[in-house]
Amino acid sequence: MISTKGRYALRVMLDLAEHADGGATPLKAIAERQEISKKYLEIIVRDLVKAGLIRGSSGKGGGYTLCRAAEEYTVGEILALTEGTLAAVACLADGAEKCPRAAQCRTLPMWSELDGLIHDYFYSKKLSDLLK
Repeated sequence: MISTKGRYALRVMLDLAEHADGGATPLKAIAERQEISKKYLEIIVRDLVKAGLIRGSSGKGGGYTLCRAAEEYTVGEILALTEGTLAAVACLADGAEKCPRAAQCRTLPMWSELDGLIHDYFYSKKLSDLLK
């Protein structure tokens, strides 16, 4: 399940893409348009800035901007940043310890296939696709 943090991060990125021609966008404006707590958005944008997905500037005319064009971002990279893992089951998450039952697990191929579908789906969707 995708958390509110992941969903809100996508909404922030979309908002910035929609308003890219107006220069830097103040967090207060994003919070108002998206009807999300400014306090919660501060946490989300901090992570987005740290990861290099957006840049922030302070002072008069300050705010946030995308670092790249909307078509250069995938939904997958945004969700992976905010969610940590998109794995359907814990044993397939990056860095998970090898399951001692993996060799005889009859469900592992199904979970692996689902993981591939989820990955391919989210990494095939561009931020620009969501603007249409």
